[in-house]
Amino acid sequence: MLSVFEDLESNVRSYSRSFPVVFREASGALLQDENGTEFIDFLSGAGVLNYGHNDPDLLATAIQYLNSNGIIHGLDMATVAKREFIELFDAVILRPRGLSYKFQFPGPTGANSVEAALKLARKATGRHNVISFTNGFHGVSLGALAITGNRYYRDVAGLPTAGATFAPYDGYFGADNDTSQYLDKMLSDASSGIDLPAAIILETIQGEGGINVASQKWLRNLERLCRKNGILLIVDDIQAGCGRTGSFFSFESAGLSPDIVVLSKSLSGVGLPLSLLLLKPELDIWQPGEHNGTFRGNNLALVTATGAVRKFWADGNLSTAVVEKGHIVSERLRQIAQSASDESLSVRGRGLMLALDCARGDVAEKIVRRAFEYGLVVERCGAEDQVIKLLPPLTIDVATAQRGLDILQRSVSEVLA
Repeated sequence: MLSVFEDLESNVRSYSRSFPVVFREASGALLQDENGTEFIDFLSGAGVLNYGHNDPDLLATAIQYLNSNGIIHGLDMATVAKREFIELFDAVILRPRGLSYKFQFPGPTGANSVEAALKLARKATGRHNVISFTNGFHGVSLGALAITGNRYYRDVAGLPTAGATFAPYDGYFGADNDTSQYLDKMLSDASSGIDLPAAIILETIQGEGGINVASQKWLRNLERLCRKNGILLIVDDIQAGCGRTGSFFSFESAGLSPDIVVLSKSLSGVGLPLSLLLLKPELDIWQPGEHNGTFRGNNLALVTATGAVRKFWADGNLSTAVVEKGHIVSERLRQIAQSASDESLSVRGRGLMLALDCARGDVAEKIVRRAFEYGLVVERCGAEDQVIKLLPPLTIDVATAQRGLDILQRSVSEVLA
């Protein structure tokens, strides 16, 4: 069943090792393997499928476009599909939030957007250093890898990563230590050894790093620090954006106005590759073709992205539902943690970006494997893979979510028995 993958596909594959079946089809929050076995999906393509698998309205939009001989690949040329996306995103997402950005479509992945953001920040400021944070993850291409904290990924770079200085994320030294004050002191001291950076890049909730949630106070302190020192603020909203925390952007509740926003993952709505850089107009200092690439602005993905904005963000219903379901799931997680024999279990997160911290990677691994045996797809994250990360579709119904949590609770109870 899996021999062709084991024999012919590279050893670099990872998710297929955690979930060793051959998947065939999917709908909403449910996956099905080729034998007809059903699984509840709390992975959502690592945050790509915020609206679930194969939303019928978005699929219909894609099929209609394909049948119309619409442009599929157009380099960065002007197309009807691109115009409709830009106009609707600006009208529905940006302007109601008081945000004014220009759109840049780099290559199709989140890492492509991160690379473009770093290059633009350095070009705009004339400075090379970038501040990133402990446990941050921004991609595995060389520039993005330089600002990614995890040693596992950095060790295979093949050459020294450069151009970044790491600072402690919020809570790194415990809840009573405000690490923004530490960074402020280091940047204010000409003898600290830290070069004044072009930018500070951060995730408001660190996804791969362990669902570490930055406080609103800490985020606002960092923005003030940036403004005081002429540093650009880049928010990597690749995993936490597109509604995952309840609001479309994860930074809205803190009232931030980032200079650059990086989006990808769920942007297309159906899992098609698409990434976007939102940059303040005064930063648009590129010369034509200065940051290039063949696959900039996948037109089919832009069509489904437009459909997703129109269907899910024209009103506040999805945001309200995400917050409500987030409360239900997080409360159930707290009950699971409290009922477990291991008192080290803890819960954190926001919206439907939630985590059960098991403190030990071997414990989390056993729970995730047992859960898969019972029909739940869920992954681990954190520095030691000690955190079980829950990313169910934002559109999941409560009954299905509870079924998934039943499986998780059973798995926790059995592993910790």
